[in-house]
Amino acid sequence: MPHFPRSIAHLDMDAFYASVELLRYPHLRGQPVVVGGRRATANESGQNFPRLRDYVGRGVITTSSYEARALGVHSGMGLMKAAQLAPDALLLPADFDSYRHYSRLFKAAVREIAPEVEDRGIDEIYIDLTALNPDGSCDGARAVALHLQQAVMGATGLSCSLGVAPNKLLAKLCSDLEKPAGIAVVPADDIPARIWPLPAKRINGIGPKAAARLDTLGIHTIGELAAAAPEWLQEHFGERYGIWLHRAAHGDDERPVVTYSEPKSLSRETTFERDLHPQQDKSELSGHFTRLCEQLAQDLARKGYVGKTIGLKLRFDNFHTVTRDQTLPAPTGEAAAIRRAAGECARRVLLDRRIRLLGVRVASLSRRDAIPEHTAPKPIQAELFA
Repeated sequence: MPHFPRSIAHLDMDAFYASVELLRYPHLRGQPVVVGGRRATANESGQNFPRLRDYVGRGVITTSSYEARALGVHSGMGLMKAAQLAPDALLLPADFDSYRHYSRLFKAAVREIAPEVEDRGIDEIYIDLTALNPDGSCDGARAVALHLQQAVMGATGLSCSLGVAPNKLLAKLCSDLEKPAGIAVVPADDIPARIWPLPAKRINGIGPKAAARLDTLGIHTIGELAAAAPEWLQEHFGERYGIWLHRAAHGDDERPVVTYSEPKSLSRETTFERDLHPQQDKSELSGHFTRLCEQLAQDLARKGYVGKTIGLKLRFDNFHTVTRDQTLPAPTGEAAAIRRAAGECARRVLLDRRIRLLGVRVASLSRRDAIPEHTAPKPIQAELFA
């Protein structure tokens, strides 16, 4: 019987954003590097990037090099907190145009070898390798994974890690086992030895709240979760989620690799370096608002979509977050129309506190080429909530 009735791989780029920056600034290799915050004023050689100790603001880390991670710095952490852990780490601004470029390159390289690809984000994909590993052997799976790894390196100069397993759930767990630049091949027989010792929260689908609840119930590892009675899990987590937890812990996942799916929405948001007042900082807010709408319109055009539902997201200085939506009579992808609709959403929010975060979203998407040509948009309004 083959080890892999299905050979499913999860490919994850290694410290993707930081690695792209190190292609541009190779002299920074080996140093703790953090990507985050706004664009900085550094010379082209990258000699003048600031150290974290000099950062003042409320930005968060987008990603960090492995040298920075060794100091306890990780994505999603506030830059001020990271500065306490790694004051000498270099702070580089994010360049998402460059990251998207390298994302397209690595995915194209993979598809030339294995066309059955499910896109899961800018730096990760699932790949169905079953046809490329017909005997279902571990050696065959490893050989294909190595071929993919070499192709990605050749196309981008970047390393990636792969996990190959009988299904998507296990493959995602495995891709992290040998990072960076590693390959982990784990058949079902190896689940007790390779998977069960891992923390339960490593399972994709166990979020922070569920992980904390499991901790309080004395379940810390995947193996302990696998040993829990299904009835007990259902009692504590509800029937549907309890059944899923039991299946996930045993590596049971029948989901196919989905090679194409329509996105449900696209969005852009920004967190300000300082809280902005709706009246006193109206001009600055207006500029941010316009740029978000223009960037979102560019995203829609690049991906070939228009949308009918426009959404606004505001987070205030007390961390209270509100969202408002408006559905238009016809789909749009124009920055002016997005901004007008989002501005109308803002009229339905009590603006009595400083604003920490601003976001704009377009949902109810349709393919642009399936919609008749629409009339030219009006000019973008000059004020934020006009």
